[in-house]
Amino acid sequence: MLSTKASNKLKPTKILMVCLGNICRSPVAEGVMRQVAHQYDLNVEIDSAGTAGYHIGEHPDPRSVRNAAKNKVDISQLRARKFSTEDFDRFDYIFAMDANNNENILNLAVSPVHAAKVRLLTDIKFPGEGIEVPDPYYGTERDFQSVFELCTAACEAIAIHLKQHA
Repeated sequence: MLSTKASNKLKPTKILMVCLGNICRSPVAEGVMRQVAHQYDLNVEIDSAGTAGYHIGEHPDPRSVRNAAKNKVDISQLRARKFSTEDFDRFDYIFAMDANNNENILNLAVSPVHAAKVRLLTDIKFPGEGIEVPDPYYGTERDFQSVFELCTAACEAIAIHLKQHA
């Protein structure tokens, strides 16, 4: 988990990005959110996880790493981990990349407080539209770039939201 530099001593807002395997979309969202949070001087901690444990301990998919680097975001040192129920207590916001992962996370919530933390990554940018970040795993380089662009738009909206509600 990485913290951005904080301009104050308040408790950081904790953000978790979640996809299926934690090797394509959520590490990109984590890396982009770190960069955007730094640009907006937000006091946040950001992490990512997957709802499935297929890739625990692995680095992100090399195509995600390459695409992020092409866009000046370094995610090469991140490691996949599986989402756990403890994450509900550790994080203030839990952003799912798609409806299936959103549902999988919500199925683990044991209280309305936990469930209220969960939403799609794009919900702040595109409220009520249910826009998903598509899984690029079986796709092309263009699909990885589309994921990066959607994550960037969503993370910028999140940063603006956090700045306005600080």
